[in-house]
Amino acid sequence: MPFIPPSYSDVGKPANDLFGKDFPVGSAKLEVNTTTPNGIKFTVNGNKDNKSGAIASDIKAKYTDKSKGLTFTETWTTSNVLGAQLELVDSIAPGVKLDLNASLLPEKGTKNAKAGVEYKQEYVFTRSSLDLFKGPTLFGDAVVGSNGFVAGADVAYDVSEAKVTKYGAVLGYIAPLYSVSLLSANKFTLFTASYHQKVNSDVEAGARAIWNKALPNSNVSIEVGTKVVVDKNAFFKAKIDNQGRLGLGFTHTLRDGIKFAVGGLFDTTRLNADVHKVGLQLTFEG
Repeated sequence: MPFIPPSYSDVGKPANDLFGKDFPVGSAKLEVNTTTPNGIKFTVNGNKDNKSGAIASDIKAKYTDKSKGLTFTETWTTSNVLGAQLELVDSIAPGVKLDLNASLLPEKGTKNAKAGVEYKQEYVFTRSSLDLFKGPTLFGDAVVGSNGFVAGADVAYDVSEAKVTKYGAVLGYIAPLYSVSLLSANKFTLFTASYHQKVNSDVEAGARAIWNKALPNSNVSIEVGTKVVVDKNAFFKAKIDNQGRLGLGFTHTLRDGIKFAVGGLFDTTRLNADVHKVGLQLTFEG
């Protein structure tokens, strides 16, 4: 069967999603998604930090023309940051995606703009982008793969300074029911090994180990986690690391278009201390 490898940032994604998603910790979140009859999708996000009480939100409008492979997204945040993104997929050639992403903070005149191109076909997935105002800096990554095996590398080059600012590499194996990956980032100082398995249709399990050799006396951080589907409308997630931090999350679809999630991160070595974090998220789809 044809094998198109994932993008560089998506190697190890199943394990990263297992440990990172569906744990709304330390805040109360609200997300509302609506779609107009002419196909414009509006998304409103709100986030209240439980510790500081600060509220941040943004509104996003997304227009998609599938016949032309065009997607245009506008964003406005409560920090008064205006953003726009234009994507063209398969319009120039099959497997080619063009992306232009820009933002502006009018109060301070801060501008950001990044132009990128992505190409994917059987056995290869490569991306490059140019940050027009920071440096400018050229980013690039590529992943090649066959029969489930993947290997890739990424690099960033500061044009004005004429020097490489970051580089890394990744190796992995992707099968229908499990995947493993080894990532080295930050100029080969940060190492992450991960494993993810679909035990059956209702259970997922995974493990992840992280070592940062740039930190003095750095130990390996290890965490294990699982996802259990309770029924078609609910699932439970749990994770724990070798420092005794326990994460719990429960997500339930209350009805069509309404999803509720609650989560917490607890330090099992200091159960009586005020160091635990809880949070919740409510999502509406309309």
